[in-house]
Amino acid sequence: MMTTEKMKELFKSGAQDELLMDIYLDEAKLSYQRDRYAAAIEQFEKLYGAAEVSIYSAPGRSEIGGNHTDHQNGEVLAASVNLDAIAIVEAVEEPVVKVVSGDYPMITVDLNDLEKKTAEEGTTLSLIKGVLAGIKDHGGKVGGFKAYVTSDVLIGAGLSSSAAFETIIGTIISGLYNDMTISPVDIAIIGQYAENVYFGKPCGLMDQTASSVGNLVHIDFADKKNPVIEGVSCDLGKYGYSLCITDTKGSHADLTPDYAAVPAEMKAAAAIFGKEVLHGVTMEELIEKSAEIREKAGDRALLRAIHFVNENVRVQQEVAALKAEDFDGFLKVVKASGDSSYKFLQNVYTNHDVQHQNVSIALAISESVLGNNGVCRVHGGGFAGTIQAFVKNEAVAEYKAVMDQVFGKDACNVLKIRKYGGMKVL
Repeated sequence: MMTTEKMKELFKSGAQDELLMDIYLDEAKLSYQRDRYAAAIEQFEKLYGAAEVSIYSAPGRSEIGGNHTDHQNGEVLAASVNLDAIAIVEAVEEPVVKVVSGDYPMITVDLNDLEKKTAEEGTTLSLIKGVLAGIKDHGGKVGGFKAYVTSDVLIGAGLSSSAAFETIIGTIISGLYNDMTISPVDIAIIGQYAENVYFGKPCGLMDQTASSVGNLVHIDFADKKNPVIEGVSCDLGKYGYSLCITDTKGSHADLTPDYAAVPAEMKAAAAIFGKEVLHGVTMEELIEKSAEIREKAGDRALLRAIHFVNENVRVQQEVAALKAEDFDGFLKVVKASGDSSYKFLQNVYTNHDVQHQNVSIALAISESVLGNNGVCRVHGGGFAGTIQAFVKNEAVAEYKAVMDQVFGKDACNVLKIRKYGGMKVL
């Protein structure tokens, strides 16, 4: 640990620039990161006073492949990105955890009272308690700390700010009281537990795993209780590309039925085979039963089932291409995934409001501007929200300028795939 005064000096002077470049991979953001870290340390001092502290980080994530597959026990490919939550942390002897996140009020947790309370569901308090309880249940040690957390993970852009928060709390406890021996996968599982049980949201494991493990992760949910998780290496800089996420500023209001219909229709198609989910169903079987699926579940259910079956294969193809260092091959599959989401999954716009098609517009303009300089696809759940594009570095400036012109200042965020998940920075 190091004093807050010494840490501030190191960041402000540029002495930690090599470390910041290693984490964030973007020289253009060095000044921003220096100021950000120094400001976070100063805010910690205002809240708690000068102290010996450590710093932790947990990234946001981007879904790369496997659009709407996890709820059918399918496969996904997700990546950590160079937007993150950072925490300035002081260990304390008393059994109390105090956390201030951004401009929100302080949250205090008594380590002797980690029971789930229904009244706390949906709160940040519940997430912290859930992570602490989950670590104890996994045999880890817990202890008190004071923390100031600040995050630049974009809320509402499909980058999963909640998973980054769960991961950073788990990583803090791993660092302070378990010598960083709690595995990233266990921290992800604990984060999911906190969100499912304590927060009350039935999320999958993709978000937490991508944030905690880092770089790219290939997850096979065939056995949801024991998913197979594989790390995959990808250095976008080596291939001369950047990852761009554009917030199209579409409204998510009244879209719950659209989101809910995707898994519901896939499950309706699976029921024709006597299954709860589509995992294990082949394209040949879908064709053989297509008339019955159309009659009993509807045409869109069949189209969405076709998307799922082929999207699983595409995830495998993306992983194989990256392992073979065939980035052009990887991009072809990303484009195919986006095309399938548009045509078969049909999650690019809601057919209840065809006059508002932000994502459709973003994809159409992206394809026109990019030409052979990149590929794009809908990002995350779809219907509104964001698109993803892999863009050649020399074309990024023009692409960002056009997307910002159409959707507003800083709508397009230029990101890198970060090689670290949850980590101790200093």
